[in-house]
Amino acid sequence: MVPLRAISELLGLNVQWDATTNTVYISSPAAGAPQKPVPVPAQDVIRIGLIAPLTGDLKTYGQSVKNGFALALEEKKYRAGTFKLEGVIVDDRNNATEAVNGAMKLIKQDRVSAIVGSVTSLITIPLATVAQENGVLLITPTATNPRVTVDNGRRRDCVFRACFVDPLQGTAAATFALDKLKAGTAAVLYDRGNAYSAGLAQKFKEAFEKGGGRVTVYEAYVSSNEDFTPVLKDIARQKPSILYFPDYYFKAGQIGRQGRALGIAATFMGGDGWDSPDIDWQAMKGGYFTTHWSSSDPRPEVREWVNRYKARFGAEPDMFAALAYDATRILLQAIETAASRDPAAIKEAMQNMKEFPAVSGMISGFDLDGNPVKAMAVMQIKDGKAVFVTNVMPGKGE
Repeated sequence: MVPLRAISELLGLNVQWDATTNTVYISSPAAGAPQKPVPVPAQDVIRIGLIAPLTGDLKTYGQSVKNGFALALEEKKYRAGTFKLEGVIVDDRNNATEAVNGAMKLIKQDRVSAIVGSVTSLITIPLATVAQENGVLLITPTATNPRVTVDNGRRRDCVFRACFVDPLQGTAAATFALDKLKAGTAAVLYDRGNAYSAGLAQKFKEAFEKGGGRVTVYEAYVSSNEDFTPVLKDIARQKPSILYFPDYYFKAGQIGRQGRALGIAATFMGGDGWDSPDIDWQAMKGGYFTTHWSSSDPRPEVREWVNRYKARFGAEPDMFAALAYDATRILLQAIETAASRDPAAIKEAMQNMKEFPAVSGMISGFDLDGNPVKAMAVMQIKDGKAVFVTNVMPGKGE
C-alpha cells in the first residue's frame, strides 16, 4: 500500500514497469545525467490530468476515455478562455494503488488544476479522497457509485461526475423490466467486492419488488469466480423472467455463456459495464442494458459527433468515449466561466453550470451531490451490436 511510484519519482528516481513480468524497476539517474524536473506551469497555462486504465483488464474502456479526452482538447485547440491547456495522462491499470500514486504525481509534481478520471467506482472512490484532501477538482466520466461524490453522508465538493449514479441505473432497469418487458420474476447476481456491481443489484432488487415483481434468487460472487454453474443451475430450475447481472463486459460474458449453456431462457439485463465492443455478442443476444449514451441515438448532435470521432480515430465511439468527451468539455467550460486556474473557482463554476449541451444528453445542471441531471438510454443486444431502444428520464418515465 506504499505509494512507491509517487515517492520514488518525487525523489528523482527512475520508475519503470514491465507489464510482461509484473515487475517494477527503480533506479537512480546515471551519474552526471541531467535532471528533468517538471516545470511549474506558466500563468497562462492550465494542466489537466487524465487517469484511466490504459493497460490491464479494462484497457478498452481506458483507450476510449483517452480518445474522448483528446478529442475534446483538440476541438478546443487546447485553449479554455485565455488559458492554454496541457494534458498529462496517467495509466492506473485498474488498480487503486496505481491510481492514488498517479494522482499524487499529477497534483504534487505536475501541478494540475483538475483531473478527469477514473473509469470504475472501485478505483475512483480512493481517487476522490485524494482530490478532496488536496483541493483539486476531479470529474469522473463513468464511475457511478454514490460514494464517489459523497463520503459517509458528506459531500465531496471537489468531485463531480458526467454519468448517472448506480441507484438510477438499477431503478431504471427494474422499471423497464416491469413496465416494458412485463416481467414478474427476476434473479440477480452481483460481485460482492465491486461497489459498482453491488450498488446496481441492490437498487434493482428494491425497485423490482416495490413495483410488484418477485426476486427469486439474489446471490453474490467474488471477482475471481470462473464457474457459476451451481447458482445458474438453480436459476434455470426456477425459470425467472429476468436474469439481472450488472458487471463489466468480460465477467458478464462468462455468466451469459454458462447460463445459456444450462438452458436459461430468461431475458438478460445489466448496466453500462456491458457497453463494450468486446462483449460476447452471441451469448448476450437479446439482452438489455442501461447506459449513458448511444451512438445510434437519432439526435443530430449525436450523429455529427459520431462522424467526427470516426474521422479522427477510425472507429465507432462507445459510451466511455462519449462521457470522457463530455466530462472534459464540462471541465473546459467551467475553466472558461471561472476565468481562473484556481480549483476552487473552477469547482464553483461547475456546480453552478446550467443547460450544458453534452453529447450524452442536455445537462440541466448538477445536483447537490455533483451528479448531472439528464436522460438515460436503454439498449438491446441484437444482430451483433447494441441497438438503441429508448431514452428514459430517471424517476419520470419515458
